[in-house]
Amino acid sequence: MLKSSYPYFLANVAEAPNQDLAVVDKYSGEVATRVALADVDAIDRAIAAAVEATEPMRKLPAYKRQAILNHCVKRFEERFDELAEALCIEAGKPIKDARGEVTRLIDTFRIAAEESVRIGGEVVPMDISPRAEGYTGMWKRVPIGPCSFISPFNFPLNLAAHKVAPALAAGCPFVLKPASLTPIGALIIGEILAETDLPKGAFSILPCHRDGADLFTTDERLKLLSFTGSPEVGWQLKARAGKKPVVLELGGNAACVVDEGTDIEDAVKRIVFGAYYQSGQSCISVQRILVHESLYDAVRERLTDAVRALKSGDPHDESTFIGPMISEKEAARLHGWVTDALEQGATLLAGGERDGAMLQATLLENVSPELDVNTQEAFGPVAILSRFSDFDEALAEVNNSDFGLQAGIFTRDIYKIQKAWNELEVGGVVIGDVPSWRVDHMPYGGVKDSGLGREGVRYAIEDMTELRLLVVRDPN
Repeated sequence: MLKSSYPYFLANVAEAPNQDLAVVDKYSGEVATRVALADVDAIDRAIAAAVEATEPMRKLPAYKRQAILNHCVKRFEERFDELAEALCIEAGKPIKDARGEVTRLIDTFRIAAEESVRIGGEVVPMDISPRAEGYTGMWKRVPIGPCSFISPFNFPLNLAAHKVAPALAAGCPFVLKPASLTPIGALIIGEILAETDLPKGAFSILPCHRDGADLFTTDERLKLLSFTGSPEVGWQLKARAGKKPVVLELGGNAACVVDEGTDIEDAVKRIVFGAYYQSGQSCISVQRILVHESLYDAVRERLTDAVRALKSGDPHDESTFIGPMISEKEAARLHGWVTDALEQGATLLAGGERDGAMLQATLLENVSPELDVNTQEAFGPVAILSRFSDFDEALAEVNNSDFGLQAGIFTRDIYKIQKAWNELEVGGVVIGDVPSWRVDHMPYGGVKDSGLGREGVRYAIEDMTELRLLVVRDPN
């Protein structure tokens, strides 16, 4: 069970000046707990504390940073069930998916612990011409300084971890704004960090309303902004971030291609997972399914049956696969897209009904290409089925999107694999599986409206550090 209230963390210390933020159980709609809400003054104090912590964090030896991260791993394991329960309540995440996210939280911190002691450098040969003879060069990575993090509602633990853990590994103090709809997971991370001997000011975790969070973006004392969320908000933040580097993990409209010769049973099983796990609220959720004409009828039949068989309901039920969307507003928005598609001639193969925040797992075909449900990010349990006859045309259709995060290709042809890797305008191509697959040490991120930069602990550390060159002249 959740506590009756939670403090925020300002400069490593729990503070509870109020209980102004109500956190709702996304399935029942009832208030589950209350959280302290940070105002502009608290955010300003947190940034000032992070600045003061810059030098102590920079000097923190790698083995101590590793020990702090390993402490977190141990405590996450000990509090595993509590973390999963919090996810189930605050995010409406089916309990099996919630346990999976806690596992990934642990993985992410474990990877960061490993990377913290191998942030290396390189010797650079300088004598490329006579004028550089006698010079030696080398570089190392140094922490960029105080970082600003804004994390989303859909993976409240692991997407916060993908910012927090690399920062600790690199030696960067940070201020984190978790999503107001789902702040509990980040605050539990804060409870565990507060058990360590991190320098004062090394971390602050501050739930706050969007209109009060301007300093997270605009304050020049912060040296990096990392944002995960909607494209609309992300690009606005980048425009206002000033001189600081910005990392954006934004939306998607992920496509999955099922080529001729594919094992249909395996592909359908994976597509159902990729399109509908955690109610489709993932930026790499399968939204567009392109099937070769030779397999289309068989895939259509099996996929329709599989989607209809998915159980919706209470996320605490072990057999539930589809839980509530994050809010009734979001469910109504996506249901409206489905209704619009049907009115424009689309065929409903499965689902289509809504009850409050619960939207049935929905499968459509014959969707007009210009409609929102096809061109925008659904971010819910809706997928679109279409056929193709030519693999090159299928790749072109995958690219026919403002987004470019990941794509999945089911094919056994090595030349088609190579072509997909070369031609698809995405951050990652997954062969023999859905684009929804991710493991937490790999470089992850997108192109076009899907964002800038890459996450995955090692790659996030690169963003959170700067190269510093040393050149030595031998006068002899």
